Amino acid sequence: MSQPRQLSLNAFIYPTGHHEASWRHPAAVPERITDITYFQELARTAEAAKLDAVFFADGPALRSDARFKPDYHLEPITTLTAMASVTSHLGLIATASTTYYEPYNLARLFSSLDHLSRGRAGWNIVTTSTDAAAANFGLDEHPPAADRYARATEFVEAAIGLWDSWEDDALVVDKEAGTYADGDRIHRVDARGEHLRVRGPLNSPRSPQGRPVLVQAGSSNDGREFAGRYAEAIFTAHQRIGDAQAFYADIKARALKSGRNPDHVKVLPGLSPFIADSPAEARDLERELNELTIPAFGLEQVRKLTGIDLSGVGYDDEVPQSWFEGFGDLADTTQSRRSVVAKIVLREKPTVRELLYRLAGARGHNVVTGTAEQIVTVIETWFRTGAADGFNIMPPVYPVGLEAFTERVVPILQDKGLFRTEYSGTTLRDHYGLLRPESRYAAEPLAGSTAS
Repeated sequence: MSQPRQLSLNAFIYPTGHHEASWRHPAAVPERITDITYFQELARTAEAAKLDAVFFADGPALRSDARFKPDYHLEPITTLTAMASVTSHLGLIATASTTYYEPYNLARLFSSLDHLSRGRAGWNIVTTSTDAAAANFGLDEHPPAADRYARATEFVEAAIGLWDSWEDDALVVDKEAGTYADGDRIHRVDARGEHLRVRGPLNSPRSPQGRPVLVQAGSSNDGREFAGRYAEAIFTAHQRIGDAQAFYADIKARALKSGRNPDHVKVLPGLSPFIADSPAEARDLERELNELTIPAFGLEQVRKLTGIDLSGVGYDDEVPQSWFEGFGDLADTTQSRRSVVAKIVLREKPTVRELLYRLAGARGHNVVTGTAEQIVTVIETWFRTGAADGFNIMPPVYPVGLEAFTERVVPILQDKGLFRTEYSGTTLRDHYGLLRPESRYAAEPLAGSTAS
């Protein structure tokens, strides 16, 4: 008898929280965001609630003005390795760029994380959106999106080849015979493309999951096509359930078109919950954080998300709708986050102040304010109506926001049978209900396959 469908829930780790003014809140601890024990405590909280994974965003550049917000991060794979040491089941998803890494070193890093965590690694594949990264790597300009996705395709193919280059039974470890590994089951990769050349094999055996879980966060046309082909979990941003349902159906269709089982592609929108004992108290918490925002920072974030400069518009004047026309159509997925912002402007007709407050909560992700029961209603509705397989939970303030979600919301979801009360497996693939892939070389004839 098949098990009833259940939610997937990740905790999206952001240093002090997802609200841009979180670091100024009395409950935040910005002085600890380079302290590994802080992140280990967050991992323990997430695992105690039986969450699927923690998810780290990252980028190879300082992305915002450090005068106004601590927007820097510890390197995620290193940080997750330390978090693995204090957990036993929690999935560990790190963001890493196909534009500014090379396949061999990144494949090795994720293989190591998967080995050290006994099968809990996930890779959030990004091509990097910030122009500032280029100069950090000696480039005159950031490559255009089409080139980045072409490189990403070659990169992921090469990485999969490297993870598969040792078959599962390549290790022999026969002391008496003096045979450590079967060389016929270790394969050269020889990946060659327009952007990359990788010889292989990897210098470590196949990891517990075979490959880390492949996660993707782009919702542009290129991103959707890439996700349909490779992603096993997709992180996306939607304000309204109708938009989320359309995205969900599109991704599942693209996966099917690529010959994949759509059930093996988890669509996980971001959800930033303000939780309190009453709706009024929840609104007060949101208002308290919004009033701590710094307008100069918010205006710069709008410019980065949309390319539009609102600094010349009065703070309490309506945002000019004509500036956003053409960006908000559902078919306009060229720059997905710009489309999300445009839809807010065209639908709600906010003042500049109101728009900045709307985006301060979670950079365009869905902000839900209310009691635990009201948060559960939103989660269940989206889950049951083809808008989401689960959510990346984005607490406004860490650590208290994560504690509020795990202590108030998760028990209700468990009581309703929507979320696990115990882990049924030990790997991230187990949590997501994903199959462990065979090595692509497993069915090849052994003759002549020895690596050299």
